Amino acid sequence: MMRNYVVKCVYALVVLMLLHDDAASIHGEEVRCLDKERRALLTFKQGIRDVMGMLSTWRDDDDCCKWQGITCSNQTGHVLRLHLCGSGLDVLIGQANISTLIDLQNLEYLDLSGNEFLNSDISEHIGLFTKLRYLNLSYTYVSGRIPPQLGSLTHLRYLDLSYNFLDGEIPSQLNHLGQLQYLGLQSYGEIQGEITFQNCELSGAIPFESGDLPLLHTLKLGGDFVLKTKDAEWVSNLSFLKTLDLKSLSLGNSHQWLPMIRKHIPNLSELRLSDCSLSDNDVQFLFDIHSNNSSLTILDFSSNMLTSSTFQLLSKFGSNLRKLYLSHNNIVLSHPHYPNFPSLVILDLSYNNLSSSQFQGNFNFGSNLEQLDLSNCSLTDTSFLMLFTSIVNSSSSLLVLRLSYNLLISSNIFHWIFNFTANLHTLYLNGNLLEGPIPKAFDKEMNSLEYLDVSRNKLQGEIPPFFGNICTLQILDLSFNNLNGDFSRFIQNSSWCNRHRFYVLVLSYNRITGMIPKSIGLLSELRYLELDGNSLTGEITESHLTSFSKLVVLTLSNNSVSLKLVPNWIPPFQLIILQLASCKLDPNFPSWLHTQNHLIYLDISDVGINGSIPEWFWYKLPLLQYYLNMSHNNFVGAIPNLPLRLPHGALIDFSSNQFEGVIPSFLLHASSLILSKNKFSNISSLLCQDNNIAKTYLGTLVLANNQLEGSLPDCWESVSSLLFLDLSYNNFTGKIPPSIGSLVKLEALVLRSNRFFGKLPSNLKNCTNLFLLDVSENLLSGPIPSWIGETLRRLIVLSMAGNHFSGNLSMHLCYLKKLQLLDLSRNILSNEIPTCLQNFTAMSKKSINSTETTGLIHWKNNTYYETYGFFFSGYTFNITVMWKGVKSCFKNPELRLNSIDLSSNHFTGEIPKEIVYLVGLVSLNLSRNNLSGEIPAEIGNITSLESLDLSRNRLSGTIPSSLSQIDNLGMLELSSNSLHGRIPPGRHMDTFDGSSFEGNPDLCGQQVNKTCPGDMAPVKPEEPTTHDDEDDNSGFYEALYMSLGFGFFIGFWGLLGPLLFWKHWRIAYLRLLNKVADYIYVTVAVYAEKFHN
Repeated sequence: MMRNYVVKCVYALVVLMLLHDDAASIHGEEVRCLDKERRALLTFKQGIRDVMGMLSTWRDDDDCCKWQGITCSNQTGHVLRLHLCGSGLDVLIGQANISTLIDLQNLEYLDLSGNEFLNSDISEHIGLFTKLRYLNLSYTYVSGRIPPQLGSLTHLRYLDLSYNFLDGEIPSQLNHLGQLQYLGLQSYGEIQGEITFQNCELSGAIPFESGDLPLLHTLKLGGDFVLKTKDAEWVSNLSFLKTLDLKSLSLGNSHQWLPMIRKHIPNLSELRLSDCSLSDNDVQFLFDIHSNNSSLTILDFSSNMLTSSTFQLLSKFGSNLRKLYLSHNNIVLSHPHYPNFPSLVILDLSYNNLSSSQFQGNFNFGSNLEQLDLSNCSLTDTSFLMLFTSIVNSSSSLLVLRLSYNLLISSNIFHWIFNFTANLHTLYLNGNLLEGPIPKAFDKEMNSLEYLDVSRNKLQGEIPPFFGNICTLQILDLSFNNLNGDFSRFIQNSSWCNRHRFYVLVLSYNRITGMIPKSIGLLSELRYLELDGNSLTGEITESHLTSFSKLVVLTLSNNSVSLKLVPNWIPPFQLIILQLASCKLDPNFPSWLHTQNHLIYLDISDVGINGSIPEWFWYKLPLLQYYLNMSHNNFVGAIPNLPLRLPHGALIDFSSNQFEGVIPSFLLHASSLILSKNKFSNISSLLCQDNNIAKTYLGTLVLANNQLEGSLPDCWESVSSLLFLDLSYNNFTGKIPPSIGSLVKLEALVLRSNRFFGKLPSNLKNCTNLFLLDVSENLLSGPIPSWIGETLRRLIVLSMAGNHFSGNLSMHLCYLKKLQLLDLSRNILSNEIPTCLQNFTAMSKKSINSTETTGLIHWKNNTYYETYGFFFSGYTFNITVMWKGVKSCFKNPELRLNSIDLSSNHFTGEIPKEIVYLVGLVSLNLSRNNLSGEIPAEIGNITSLESLDLSRNRLSGTIPSSLSQIDNLGMLELSSNSLHGRIPPGRHMDTFDGSSFEGNPDLCGQQVNKTCPGDMAPVKPEEPTTHDDEDDNSGFYEALYMSLGFGFFIGFWGLLGPLLFWKHWRIAYLRLLNKVADYIYVTVAVYAEKFHN
């Protein structure tokens, strides 16, 4: 994500030195900063969490001109430059309120790039800094729209707003920036892991026309723009252009843009056209007349539709190329391609399928190649070895090698890398299939390594301590493997010569055992210590942690460690992330958390805390902007209704405690609020107060298993942002309020197990995004509304069991093509089952497309980001169904179940023959109805069936022989019908006992122990003859058995007792055994020798 970030920071520093003004550092000078400007800077600092101490010099009693990142005029003392560029782990977090800096009216340079200012926007007050020449807010996660007031900054030469969550149109006022030389306006349109930020991007028309911004030498533009001819003309007339970076623009086959770019190529030093729908022909058009171009040094064609022919074409003029990015294409390297890039320093071929590549000959990458990225290339052990053999001439210069998420298996991969290069400082092997131990020679062969990531593999064996002997190592990630061994030995058996630079240790989710030794304090520079998901034991005291003054991330969850910290302990660190789930804490609330002022992520679930939460902690909630989980403890009492404002996007989980009373309204500021399994009794104050700003962000509200009672409040329009609402297992009564229908974004509605009565409100038809509707176990009545099938077309789960619904089963339900679970059992539905059930197309597929279904339920795009934040949890739903005759609860059953349950109704007529087309059905229950006719002969086509219950109907005819074809059938219930004939034999049908068929007197077969006509009568085995004197002998046998037991006891202890309790007897007995053994050995040896001779 921040591939060029360090370069940009260096560039910023260069611009900082070149700007022409009278500024100078006045350290040691008499001129001091103005008090008004110092106070403005301190106010700006208040909204920021400075975890790594970037602002540690910003103190109230000091001259602000001496503060880090501040440069003042050496004549006036005015602040001229504010340079707070974040990098790596050294970032600022929080709210960047630029309007607090208004008093810095002489500010010429402002760089806040690389920090994390989530939920901040670019204030319209930015237009008041009229002397600004340099403004860099890239990579700061700010959101919202670009303020048109930027057009007032007519002295700007550098403007970079790239890689944020900005949306909307580019303000036309930016064309007033006639002095601008650098313009960066790219948004997050690229893939970031599993999340595609497609909706947080700039859009609309490009507002510039020919002649605007004539001094531009760097243009970086990306978004969902409507491209016009005038836009290409504008770029074409930028005569000073040296860097052109166009991202996510549809340029393929463009008759305006491609010729314009082709015209600029001879003068460009950097060209980036990623995600622009380019083909091989487009690239050939761009370069066919510039094959001898010598100025281009950086080329980025990633995320297009290019093949190996483009790779070959580029090599013809690539003698001066230093950086080449071709990721996310269709490139295959094979004979007769011999790419020639003698000056290349960086090559990125990631996300190309190189598994079928046939590497022959040598690829000439020269001796300058320092970075090679082959991530996600489907490389196997064989193809990797062939590739590296082909580039052996270049491998000795490699510094960075990325092989993440390939198909590498053998741990010999380490030896191969040892042989190819000895200068690596960064190695990514995460996300492969590596097995076996990490080789012992690793530390000797990789003695220059700084960053090692081999997480998410299958590595085994004891975790090697030699990593501490690699004196250059700074970051080590071995998480999600099968490594074992004692953690104490890992720490104590190493020299840790890198302890002064080692700052990240990640060993999460392995099989590491033992205790955490106090000697871990030797690693005093650690910032990240992640040990969660292992089998660590023992106690952790403050002496373990005293040395970690720079620690910001501590994860110990899912271990068996106990934290024994004195109540008045003041930690030397300020944590950002703390995870202690399932550890053992003192029953009292950890008071040392009072000292932690930068926590944004806290998990103290299931740690054994009792009692109430101290009031000071509630005032910490505004700091926890991402995640707070205190579930599965024993917290009691009411949550105070304080005037707090939680940050945008927070997830709060207080489930499985003993909280009671009213739910305070400030919790509505969260994006996910999970309060299930408590004793809350009232939600009116949560919903029906005038708190509109807070309610905009609530996406998940789970209040299941509480003591909520009375009528449901009718003010749901106040939480119109809700996506998931679960009120199940409470004591609500009355009708479902109509305002529920105002939740038009709602995707899951769970009202199970209450006492709602009346009809479903028709307003629910407005909730067209519902994929889950569960109103089972209530007192609802009336017909099943036809609008469910007409408007709720996205439904995957529909559960209305255990109510008083009556009438026909609406034909409109057959419109629910995505339906995978239908439960209408235990109602008063009557007449025939519709024959259109075959329209449930999701059930007509043999396997569930879990990726597609999960995509609907646990969405991974940013449709919801701006409203709900990064850490929005979605919803893990529980469905209770009758499964194989037993009431069972399933989590996220879309991954397993295709089920229809219409049992315990009054349905009549025949079982629809069309049901046999639902070949993906796993469970079918039509029991306890008045169905007649025969079982469909082709029911065996439903080969996925695991449970079939047709009992307690009036079915007739024979049992179809096709049932024996369903190998997965584990539960079959056909009892209490009028079936006749032979029960089909064979396969698993013989495993069902008579209870599955009882109540059908005319059935026959071995399952019901009844012969069928034409069968031979079974021959009964002859019963043994009984003797009348059997009782007479019982006393004799009883005495015999008692004597045998008593004799065994006396003999056993008579021999072993003396040997166990008298030493002399024991020695004598052992000597006797030795003599006997020696005698046997000698005798056997003598006879063996005689036999041999």
